[in-house]
Amino acid sequence: MKKILRAIGKPFTEVGAVYLREFRIVKSDVGLILFFLFLPLVYPVLYSLIYNPEVVRNISVVVVDRDRSAESRDLVRKFDATPAAYVKGYAADLPEARRAVNEGEAFAILEIPEHFGSDLGNGKQATPVLYCEVSLLLRYRELLVASTGVSLDMGENIQHSRISESGAGSIIPAGESFPMAMSYRPLGNISSGFDSFIMPGVLMLILHQCIVLAIGMRGGSVSESPRLCEYYPVNYVKSTFLTMAGQCLCYYTLLFIPLIWMVHFVPLIFHFPMAGNPVQIMVFLLPYILSAMMLGYFVQAFVTEREAIFVIWVITSLVLLFLSGLTWPTYAMKFPWNLISDMLPSTWGVQGFIRMNGDGATLADVGTDYRNLWLLTAFWGVLGYLMQRLVVRPRARLAIVTRACISEGLLPEREAKD
Repeated sequence: MKKILRAIGKPFTEVGAVYLREFRIVKSDVGLILFFLFLPLVYPVLYSLIYNPEVVRNISVVVVDRDRSAESRDLVRKFDATPAAYVKGYAADLPEARRAVNEGEAFAILEIPEHFGSDLGNGKQATPVLYCEVSLLLRYRELLVASTGVSLDMGENIQHSRISESGAGSIIPAGESFPMAMSYRPLGNISSGFDSFIMPGVLMLILHQCIVLAIGMRGGSVSESPRLCEYYPVNYVKSTFLTMAGQCLCYYTLLFIPLIWMVHFVPLIFHFPMAGNPVQIMVFLLPYILSAMMLGYFVQAFVTEREAIFVIWVITSLVLLFLSGLTWPTYAMKFPWNLISDMLPSTWGVQGFIRMNGDGATLADVGTDYRNLWLLTAFWGVLGYLMQRLVVRPRARLAIVTRACISEGLLPEREAKD
């Protein structure tokens, strides 16, 4: 009976030994502390501050009024009353208004054509023109939404007046003047802010990169200085699987507090969308973190020096952003980019987290993303296991033997490097 209990408890003992050893290694490694603790805590705040304020208000606009009618003044007044626009003044003609834009005194021009008021009175289409400089697309978007809202409002009022007059003084509600009433109601990102749009996805990308790069750096440490990483062939856990299990458990423990900070407190501080269930979000992020860890074990096979991981960071960060579907939909990508996108945990993690956190989706609603993350955990887990067993561990043992031969004078250092 004791032998059976000892045999059952041995794997747990070995996992616990790896767990404690990884804590000691991370505690003494500044690079790992940087990736596991500093970056997840600081980067979300830094990025959120960069993109604040989220929306652009009171954008300076110059008006070229060629009509000078009551209707044109009403249009300018309503446009100026919107949160986005600030009518700074009038210009005599379009070249004068362009000079104001070129000198940075205004960012848009509202040109009202001649006969604007008479065309509206006669039932003809009147078309004011809005010119925007697009050095910042947020200004263009805000002015476009504001001008569209003003034009719809004025058109509805004119239509209502005509129907009321034709009905011999009968009053018809304004909402019934159009067969289809239009309203603007943003979903998820209720403030229509750029920060609220991009940061939930960026948070997942930061988490993904921190995990992959930290584990990759850990592999570089094993290749460079295996003894400093407590890698001894005599007392090292023989099972590759148990070693990976203990390390993953340690890494998840280290990431638990930064994870709560990223998915709860950062959105709370910066007023990002928080419509999802926190418990379900944490359940969804479990396979996301595991799949990122398994990808990190796969990356270890290609990292022979600690500094090499920073090269990987520079190359992959922007690529992951585009392939995640955050800035360009994945269904619009061509082969093989859509295939590469589907094989990355960040793609499914970003899309699922945005729907849960921003739109209030449940775990069942993101079932496809959740299932794919578990499939990627298995896929990268198998590849990571093979790389650990066939590449990383033999390379570390070879490094120990080589250093021992050099120290005893059995092998010249130049030949060892070759």
